[in-house]
Amino acid sequence: MSDISRHHLNPPNRVLLGPGPSNVHPRVQGAMLAPLVGHLDPYFLTVMEDTMHLLRGLFQTKNELTFPISGTGSAGMEAGLCNFLEPGDVAVIGVNGFFGERMVDVAQRCGAEVVRVAAEWGRIVEPEAIEAALKAQRRVKLLALVHAETSTGVLQPLVEASQLAKQYEALFLVDTVTSLGGHEVAVDEWGIDICYSGSQKCLSCPPGLAPFTVNQRALAGLGARARKVQSLYLDLGLLSSYWPTGSFYHHTAPICMIYALHEALALAAEEGLEARFQRHLRHGSALRAGLEAMGLRLHAQEGYRLNTLTSVRIPPGVDDVRVRQRLLHEFGIEIGGGLGSLKGQIWRIGLMGYSSTQENVLLLLSALEKLLVAEGWSVEAGAGVTAAAQALREK
Repeated sequence: MSDISRHHLNPPNRVLLGPGPSNVHPRVQGAMLAPLVGHLDPYFLTVMEDTMHLLRGLFQTKNELTFPISGTGSAGMEAGLCNFLEPGDVAVIGVNGFFGERMVDVAQRCGAEVVRVAAEWGRIVEPEAIEAALKAQRRVKLLALVHAETSTGVLQPLVEASQLAKQYEALFLVDTVTSLGGHEVAVDEWGIDICYSGSQKCLSCPPGLAPFTVNQRALAGLGARARKVQSLYLDLGLLSSYWPTGSFYHHTAPICMIYALHEALALAAEEGLEARFQRHLRHGSALRAGLEAMGLRLHAQEGYRLNTLTSVRIPPGVDDVRVRQRLLHEFGIEIGGGLGSLKGQIWRIGLMGYSSTQENVLLLLSALEKLLVAEGWSVEAGAGVTAAAQALREK
């Protein structure tokens, strides 16, 4: 007879300061414990409608089709590309990190001809390079950029790229997985046609939903497709008949996750967008000041650094994995390592949503100092915490 106690869940409490997920707000956790109803229950339909309304406020859009896709941020990426790209279409995609590379992969799987506009991992994709790529093609169906490149900590400017997309009559798609709710994302004002995000980053909701918005200009092209969207599950034509009325069955929505997202969006609305952006700016600036005071070098291009995720170069002679493992096991703090070509070269420190607090900034800097000293890196005692505290007083 098996010992049932061996299978009882007892996960440790962690301070999640990696590239995602972030710590879940207690109200969001509580929302997931609310009674389950059917996915076509009249009560749940009101939750669906209110969730769409709250998401429009966060995306700063009036787009009717603004809803959470049932799937992680990668499902949002797939939906954004597979609905609007067909075999033979040309897609210009900015690639300055891991997730730009992933967009290229997805677009190619759709049969698109992809034009990569590459930049060094850690720098923005320059508007001049984007224009040159658009200009070199007879017809571009879609321009895609990552707003907040999670693999490098770079914040990509969007307004000029949007203007270029309109000039060359291309749809403009933006990945805001690590920016929505932490940095401004003004979909209508910036002229973004298709935009997706993830629930587990700055919204501090568990992973599993991809907030998504698309305007009528983009949707109008769906009817002109030569073939069906390759994914039934992510077909926006079908999903638009399910959200918000639920009158057309498409799939069984993850009800408890949508409860959680609704509560996370309510928290964001209560805080206010500008206050929320300023909080992330304040804590991101303090973290950067502390890291530099410890003699560490920031990786992302100056002037284009995320407040929600900071990338820092690993000092010479310091063991990447050992430091991260000790942070986790001795201090209960998770940070991320590098991806792709940056593996072993940088750490990625997230301050997103509920995890973006002054207490977490000071805790991380204090713990990291101890471990760096143990690794042989020379750090003036308390330098990081002192610099961060000073930055926090000035903001």
